[in-house]
Amino acid sequence: MTDLAGKIVLVTGASRGIGYQAALEAGRRGAHVIAVARTVGGLEDLDDAIKQAGGSGTLVPLDLREGDSIDRLGRVIFDRWGHLDGLIGNAGQLGVITPVPHLDVKDFDTAFAVNVTANYRLIRSMDLLLRQSEAGRAVFVSSSLSHSASAYWGAYAASKAALEALVKSYASELISTPVRINVFWPGAVRTAMRAKAMPGEDPETLPKPAEVAPTLVDMITPGFADTRMIYDYPTASLIPL
Repeated sequence: MTDLAGKIVLVTGASRGIGYQAALEAGRRGAHVIAVARTVGGLEDLDDAIKQAGGSGTLVPLDLREGDSIDRLGRVIFDRWGHLDGLIGNAGQLGVITPVPHLDVKDFDTAFAVNVTANYRLIRSMDLLLRQSEAGRAVFVSSSLSHSASAYWGAYAASKAALEALVKSYASELISTPVRINVFWPGAVRTAMRAKAMPGEDPETLPKPAEVAPTLVDMITPGFADTRMIYDYPTASLIPL
């Protein structure tokens, strides 16, 4: 597929898991991938894989909790390309699975810093760039836990619910523009985060990130016209955000 040929796509959390595979898939489809993550080794492996697939990329080792660094990245993208066609806000923080009264303040703050504030800073820095694209697209990875809010998942569930509220508001603000903003629920996927959360689960029963990534990347293609929606991967259905 070449539906992203010539497009500029930014992917966060790109050094492993769903982010890695989404970045690789975007590169395979012809996008120039701006890959953001903290782990340099993972980014270098990704760069090799993208090149082997015939694509190109720019590696950005960056901690998304450093908001000023996100602003600088936005300026670099503006100076070099003048626009951004696709944004996949994938980076996430599991936090600690524990009763809400037992949550450490630091762990709670970190979950919100990565899952909510970092994405707010991305939106703030990339908004003009998305508007400059002929068909700007952004999708943010969340979880059905934002709705179910299962016991012991308080920090993660609350941060993802906050992310979705932020994204819904932003999507509503852009409803009359060509930019489309959505949320993606991957469900249970064979990732390191999932293994940490569910150590007794058989990973062989779960889909691999490479199976999920193509659907996620579909949501940043020019042909994806829906906005203010959640794509629930396990049920293959769109839900109003």
